[in-house]
Amino acid sequence: MTLTGAAAAPFCSWLIAAYLSRTVAGLSGEDPGSKQNISRRRSRRKHRNAQGAVNGGSSLVCSYSAGPVGSLVGLCGSGLSELGSCLSFEACPEYQSASWTPFFGEGVMALRPKPLRAARRHPKTAAQGKAWAIALQPLREPPEKKKLMTKERRVVVTGMGVVSCLGHDPEIFYNNLLEGKSGITEIENFNCEDFPTRIGGEIKSLSTDGWVSPKFAKRMDKFMLYLLTAGKKAVADAGMTPEVMKELDKGKCGVLIGSALGGMQQVFNDAVEALRVSYRKMNPFCVPFATTNMGSAMLAMDLGWMGPSYSISTACATSNFCILSAANHIIRGEADIMLSGGSDAAIIPIGLGGFVACRALSQRNNDPAKASRPWDQDRDGFVLGEGAGVLVLEELEHAKERGAEIYAEFLGGSSTCDAYHMTEPHPKGTGILLCIEKALSQTGVKRQDVNYVNAHATSTKAGDVQEYRALMQSFGQNPVLKMNSTKSMIGHMLGAAGAVEAIATVQAIRTGWIHPTINVEQPEKDVDMDYIVSGKKQRLNVKVALSNSFGFGGHNSSILFAPYRESTEN
Repeated sequence: MTLTGAAAAPFCSWLIAAYLSRTVAGLSGEDPGSKQNISRRRSRRKHRNAQGAVNGGSSLVCSYSAGPVGSLVGLCGSGLSELGSCLSFEACPEYQSASWTPFFGEGVMALRPKPLRAARRHPKTAAQGKAWAIALQPLREPPEKKKLMTKERRVVVTGMGVVSCLGHDPEIFYNNLLEGKSGITEIENFNCEDFPTRIGGEIKSLSTDGWVSPKFAKRMDKFMLYLLTAGKKAVADAGMTPEVMKELDKGKCGVLIGSALGGMQQVFNDAVEALRVSYRKMNPFCVPFATTNMGSAMLAMDLGWMGPSYSISTACATSNFCILSAANHIIRGEADIMLSGGSDAAIIPIGLGGFVACRALSQRNNDPAKASRPWDQDRDGFVLGEGAGVLVLEELEHAKERGAEIYAEFLGGSSTCDAYHMTEPHPKGTGILLCIEKALSQTGVKRQDVNYVNAHATSTKAGDVQEYRALMQSFGQNPVLKMNSTKSMIGHMLGAAGAVEAIATVQAIRTGWIHPTINVEQPEKDVDMDYIVSGKKQRLNVKVALSNSFGFGGHNSSILFAPYRESTEN
C-alpha cells in the first residue's frame, strides 16, 4: 500500500527512525531486544529525563558515534533526501493542514507522532552508538475571529406566491378567505370510494405554462410543480423583472423552501409500482425528484441564484422553520434576498391512506365544506390539503434601493420541541407556550402589542384546545386580541401550511381585514368566542401578528410580522 499526502509524513518519519535505530544497533553489535539491552535502557531512563529537556523543542534529536554509524547516517541522509520533510522528521504542509481521520485504519493512526506535551513529559536523548528520533506535531495557531456585524439588518416581505384550492394569486386567495369560502371538496384526481375519508382541499387545476419547463412538468412530482410555480410568481410579485434580475448579486440571493413529504408521495410511489415490473421501467429521475431539497435546488438553478439553497423538513411546522432560517441568513449578511416557504402534495392514494391509518382525518364526507371546524365540539379530525406558499424576504435597505413595495416586516420568531409524543401535543401545552414566550423575548415584542394570531388550529380534538390555552396564558389579558384559523377553509397543507398562513397574515396587515373561521357552531366550553373571528370578516388595525405552526414530532414554531415602519423606535 502506498501512502501519500498527509499520512505519508508521520509514517515515513516512524519508518526511517525505526530503520536507522535498528541498523545502527546492528552495526554496533547489539541486539535491541535482548534482556541485557532492555536493562541498560531502563537504567539510562533517569539520566535521559534529566538531560532530555535541553533537546525537547527539537523536531529531530539524533546523535551517533563516529565511524561506520556516522557514515551510514550520512549515506541515508543523502540517499533519502528526495523524501523531503520525511527525512528531517518535520511535518509536511499536507500533514499540518490535515484533520486526522482513520482513513488508513487504526494501524496507521497509531503511527501519529505524539504532541509536544507528551514529548516533554518523557524527554529522551539518544544513547551513545544509537540513532533515535522524535517527530513533533506542530502547534496550530487559533483561527482568526471574524468581526460581528454591528449594523442592524431588518427583514421585510416584498413578494408572495401561492398555489391553493382557493386560488393561485395572493389577492384572489385572500378575498376568498375574507368571504368565508371553503375550498374543501370531494377528491376527484383518483378513485377513493373505498376510503373512509373522500374529501380534501384538492387543487382541481393548475397551469404551469410559463413557470415550469414542459419537459420537467411531465416528470416532476406535484409538490415540486407547486413549489416552482409559487416561487416564480413570488419573484414576479416582488417586481424582479429581467432587468432587475441582471443587477442582483446572485451570490447573495438564496432559496429555502421545504416540504414535509416531498416527492416521497407520487414520484416514489410510481417508482415502486414500476419496480414490480422491472427496474428498467423506473423513472431515472425518481430519486432526485423525491428528495425534499430538490425543489429549492431546481428553483435556484432556474433563477441562477447562488446563495444559501436547501430545504428543511419538520412536518407541519416546515414553512415556519424555513422562514426563520431564511431571515437569519439575511440578518447575518449572508444573503440580501431569500425565497422561503413550503410545498406539499399529499392528496394521492398513499398519502390519504397513510393519514387514514393514523385516524387523523375527518370523515364528514356528506358535507365537505363543514368538515374542517377548529374549536368546534363536533370536529372529528383535520382535512388534508395541498399547495405551496412562497414569500420573498429581503433586507430592508436592499429593497428600498431597488424601489420594491414593502408589504410587511418580519420581526423574527422561535422554535421548540415538546419532547413528549410523536403525534400528540403535550397535554399542558408546555412546548407551545415556551415557543410563544421565546418568540416574544427574542424579538423584543411586548405581549400587549400582539393583537392578531393566525392559529395553527387544525380541527383536531387535542391540538386546538392546547394551543388556545397557551395563547390565553400569553395574551389573555389583551382584550383586543383576535385569532382565526385559515385551515377551516383550505384544510391542512402540511409543510406548506405555515407559508400559506403567513401570506394570509401579511394580507391581513395590508388590508386591515381579518378573515373568519368558519364552522364554529358549538364552540368548546373553554373557548371564549370574543377572541375568535367567526362567521364573517372583521376590521382590525394589526399592530403585531403572530402565526403558529406545529408538527408531528413535537416541533413548534411561532413567527411575528408587523406593518413596516421607517423607524423601529416606539
